[in-house]
Amino acid sequence: MRPYSQISAMLSITKASLRATFRSPSAVVFSLAFPLIFILVFGFLSSGSNINVNVVMDKGSDTTNAVYAAIKNIPGLNFIQADAEKIKTELAKGRITTMISIQKASNPTAPYTIHLTSSEAANPQNIQLVKSILNSVIGKINQTSFPNTPTIAVVNNTVQKVPGRIYRTIDFILPGQMGFSLLSAGVFGVAFLFFNLRQQLVLKRFYATPIRRLYIILGEALSRVLFQLLTAVVIIGIGHFAFKFTLVNGWITFASIMALSFIALILFMGFGFIVSGVAKNESSIPPLANLITLPQFLLAGTFFSIDNFPTWMQPLCRILPLTHFNNAMRNISFEGTGFLAAWPDISILLIWIVVVYAVAFKIFKWE
Repeated sequence: MRPYSQISAMLSITKASLRATFRSPSAVVFSLAFPLIFILVFGFLSSGSNINVNVVMDKGSDTTNAVYAAIKNIPGLNFIQADAEKIKTELAKGRITTMISIQKASNPTAPYTIHLTSSEAANPQNIQLVKSILNSVIGKINQTSFPNTPTIAVVNNTVQKVPGRIYRTIDFILPGQMGFSLLSAGVFGVAFLFFNLRQQLVLKRFYATPIRRLYIILGEALSRVLFQLLTAVVIIGIGHFAFKFTLVNGWITFASIMALSFIALILFMGFGFIVSGVAKNESSIPPLANLITLPQFLLAGTFFSIDNFPTWMQPLCRILPLTHFNNAMRNISFEGTGFLAAWPDISILLIWIVVVYAVAFKIFKWE
């Protein structure tokens, strides 16, 4: 008689669960269709919201004029202080929207000229926002302090560009939708799955077989991981080929994203185990799951940058695990950050995994 194989039993559970997942309309809708709808919508739209932008003042600028005095205290402009080499790098990556240079001009009707330097990696809407702020400031100064001068300054419409990759809206939106998909599947999918297995006494029936509890969990979890990673491949593929989502280093970047998605999915599934253990009945699962997912959908940079939130709220946003997944994926996909170089964000995800599974281990119920 052949010895009982725990691995074979686990893989059989994985196969059956994966087949059931593909047959579940809710799993397909929440994991694939729903985020794809958002990608399609945002792929055809441009972001037009007013957001705070990072700028830097050219070290050779004239800072004795009224324009500089007015713009340095505007809340919408975050002036960055750094050395020349770092400024150049941040401009090329689009982390700094533009460099502002205020220079004296020989034209008596416009004593100062403002030049902007940016890159193709910067969001074009942010560049236009900076121009609008500068022109508004100049207009107010003209009205109050220089009524007899046509204008104190003019903004050069030609923006000097340093080398950099082209920034597209999809480069911000798709990572957020990936996080949306992984978090939804991890929390809702696992919570409903294990609650129903417990309620229908399926887990109890497994006790009559030689398979151990750990392998039951691993079998079901592995099916979820495989299904969700397949949806991740589809989402990235559509984003890249249909909307030119940036994969800086091609297959290397893709592999790094998949590794990051695997880590995030393991974490988010832990939340699902917690919900399934706490829920008293099936109707209580959605409210409990939404307590975990909804704040992250809204506050973790899924749809727009967390820089848009009030300063006091941003530390809370940076605690959320989805924030660190979104940050790491955007850095890897668009800026070319290596998987190991994204360690600051990945380490936070690993810490969350330890905490979440410690709680899940305490409250998970088998019966």
